[in-house]
Amino acid sequence: MDDAAPAPDIEQRVRDLDPWFHNLDLAGVRTAPDHFLGDYPNFKWQRFRHLVPERLDGLSVLDIGCNAGFYSLEMKRRGAERVVGIDSDPRYLAQARLAAEIAGLEIEFVQMSVYDVGALQERFDFVIFMGVLYHLRHPLLALDLLYETVVGGDMLFQSMLRGSAAVPEVAADYPFEETAIFEREGYPRMVFVEQNYSGDPTNWWIPNRAGMEAMLRSSGFCIVGATDDEVYLCRRGERGFMVEPPPPIETSRA
Repeated sequence: MDDAAPAPDIEQRVRDLDPWFHNLDLAGVRTAPDHFLGDYPNFKWQRFRHLVPERLDGLSVLDIGCNAGFYSLEMKRRGAERVVGIDSDPRYLAQARLAAEIAGLEIEFVQMSVYDVGALQERFDFVIFMGVLYHLRHPLLALDLLYETVVGGDMLFQSMLRGSAAVPEVAADYPFEETAIFEREGYPRMVFVEQNYSGDPTNWWIPNRAGMEAMLRSSGFCIVGATDDEVYLCRRGERGFMVEPPPPIETSRA
């Protein structure tokens, strides 16, 4: 990085949009230098970037819940022909537009809820859906809408996970009298947060690992790659009830 002092106007424009949740380096100006997670989200990106093709030339990318645009910028740097970032928060979108302008990257940012993605009327080659699901009151509906309207190929997915990390085999059906299975460690489940979790009133539903993988499959996504810290690479597959349990997923640690 150039050691020269950043342009005063960039510093001011960045500070005018405080606070930032993405700690970006914009021409020498750190957007969130005191971020409680440090170099976020770059340090997390380093753990799963191998799941994304090194080159995305000629491909279209949709970044859902783009925040200040970290992943949108990365996808454009990997050669994506078209990148669209959506978020429901206008301040995040203003941050993302400033970041793209300073980086000299052409990215389209649109204020939109995940429930309205059908209005884009386009299937994208690569969809990013990270850090959003557990903030939604209707998470399975969101996955269904993505499958039905915008995912044309692969989806990079992440959700907060809590509870057991076990992913046991689950039968395709159980008799009505069987109740103990619901207490089994790792049985697919999701917990509802009525009030707050971690001081955030938008944390609504938090799955365990088996529950998250089951929801992805139920919505029609095949899990083709994963890390051990909540990130999945999914591919649009065929919908339908699964008769046999899926094979275990090999996780990787970057």
